[in-house]
Amino acid sequence: MAGREQQGAAGAEAHLFVVLGGTGDLMARKLLPALHALTTGDAAGAELVILGVGTSDDKDDDSYREWALDALERDHSSGPRGGDELGDWCAGRMHYYSIGEGDEAAYAGLAERIEEIEQQHDLPGNRILYLALPPQVFADALRGLGSAGLDSGPGWTRVVIEKPFGRDLSSAEELNRVVHGTFEESQVYRIDHYLGKETVQNLLVFRFANTVFESLWNRQEIDCVQITVAEDLGVEERAGYYERAGALRDMVQNHLTQLLTLVAMEAPARYQADAIRDEKVKVLHATRPIPPEAVVFGQYGHGTIDGEEVPAYRDEDRVAEGSETETFVALEVEVETWRWTGVPFYLRTGKRLPTKRTEIDVVFKRPPVAFFQTLDGCDPRTNVLRIILQPDEGFSLLFEVKTPGDPVRLASYPLDFSYSDVFEPLPDAYRTLLLDVMEGDQTLFVRADEVEASWRLYTPLLDWDEQVEPYPAGSWGPVGADELLARSGRRWRNLED
Repeated sequence: MAGREQQGAAGAEAHLFVVLGGTGDLMARKLLPALHALTTGDAAGAELVILGVGTSDDKDDDSYREWALDALERDHSSGPRGGDELGDWCAGRMHYYSIGEGDEAAYAGLAERIEEIEQQHDLPGNRILYLALPPQVFADALRGLGSAGLDSGPGWTRVVIEKPFGRDLSSAEELNRVVHGTFEESQVYRIDHYLGKETVQNLLVFRFANTVFESLWNRQEIDCVQITVAEDLGVEERAGYYERAGALRDMVQNHLTQLLTLVAMEAPARYQADAIRDEKVKVLHATRPIPPEAVVFGQYGHGTIDGEEVPAYRDEDRVAEGSETETFVALEVEVETWRWTGVPFYLRTGKRLPTKRTEIDVVFKRPPVAFFQTLDGCDPRTNVLRIILQPDEGFSLLFEVKTPGDPVRLASYPLDFSYSDVFEPLPDAYRTLLLDVMEGDQTLFVRADEVEASWRLYTPLLDWDEQVEPYPAGSWGPVGADELLARSGRRWRNLED
């Protein structure tokens, strides 16, 4: 996985990259910069032509190229670019099609436009259809593509679907029925950008290529696992979406659950997409239903972050008066396998927390015989393996040492590894995932049974009818989250630990 990115798109065949929602924010901020990075400089590989599909009738190829040029010039993720390189790149690769109201005739016109562009650029008929659309129109778009015969072509056809995939179990099952009414599962790439992060992918390498850790990865040695995805920002301009979603749908059902499965899964027989995804699904099937007492929902109130006063969630624009939408979730999950029975997994995520940080803390058990306790001030702390996924990607193992001199004193110190000390800046997650789509690698994409198993776990919690617990912005969440762990004598591992 690591190092593959240096090869660029050389393993990808020439294709047409079709983006439905081609004038949207996702296209401007993520997809365009990633596609540019994959086709220029040392990463240059297969021929790739882009067709942006939008609803505006006042755009044509030329105006769309100007729009794309402006988006790329505002992006700084790939460093400075000089001369007319961006303009030439847009002019040579980008086209536009207006789908209007999206009726059957419009999709038939899209199929004709695709064939026209393929002939113009002498492409072999390979196609990626990317649904960068609001989730409520996924089904209509999939049916439209099917009605126009775009489920197949002269070459291969792959469809990419953004999250969220459904709002609950029944809607996810229905959307899967729509997907499979048009496309084979082998053509479908349900994208979760968290799985594109190098540090998330490296969890597999860290666990299964280092026997020193794998031999400790069990209920005999581990006390608990804590997974935290903390955000210091509020809902910002996403309040309209967030009111309909909440933190459980927005973060827990996908991002945190993906991290849970990667930590808890067994070693696959081989490094192949379905072998890995089989093991992830097994974790979800082995997870016990989550009782109400194992869940805490919170909502941020007024507070201070970095010395700045910030408003409460209910005071944000486009938030309903008296809203009970959760901006924080903490829960305890039990995975009933031979390896993990008795080891609680604590998941938490929230907005307006003290910092932006994603990490996994593997907390090991205390020594069974703490003979140092007979010495004053020598109660050893537990060893903790901290896997930091962002922003300071790396690993840290906290262990006990004796401080110099008498009397005997113990202190915790980290054994650290930082990606930034060894490697060049890590590629954007979308760049990694788009390359996988181009190469036909489904390893980092969510399979139909996996998304349904995840929703089966969390859908009962959506009917939670108690009031959310308030917490001050800038804190680590509501009191109930601390009490969730305190019941078993545990506590959250925060940055100050």
